Amino acid sequence: MPKLSSVLLVDDDPTSNFLNERLLKRLDTAEHILVAANGQEALAELHRASSGPQPSYPALILLDIQMPIMNGIEFLHAFQLLPPAQRHATTVVVLTTSMDARDLTHLDQLPAAGRINKPLTPEKLDAVLQMHYQRQHC
Repeated sequence: MPKLSSVLLVDDDPTSNFLNERLLKRLDTAEHILVAANGQEALAELHRASSGPQPSYPALILLDIQMPIMNGIEFLHAFQLLPPAQRHATTVVVLTTSMDARDLTHLDQLPAAGRINKPLTPEKLDAVLQMHYQRQHC
């Protein structure tokens, strides 16, 4: 199966990022795995990706909701303002433990392609890859 160009993990929990990065590497999901600790760092990463002569946007962003500085919902609001080419090149999937009805209702109005409950597992990753990239590992 061809790899995704890159995956951006956005979570303030270093353990979650470490485990998710290990899973992505073990399943050989992407050429590059990028990590950001909050939405602000993720936006900076997206701006870096678009600044070169050949933009290389992450194919997939796995986004946490509860983070300091800029949370996932604030990131998605900012993501909506990016140029269409950049938004359409990237699929954002929310990884959450939040069951707050307000958060979930708000997410439905934002440019997230889906949401999955933490922790990320091979089966959940396969479901994302099948749904958004017509790919799977198993």
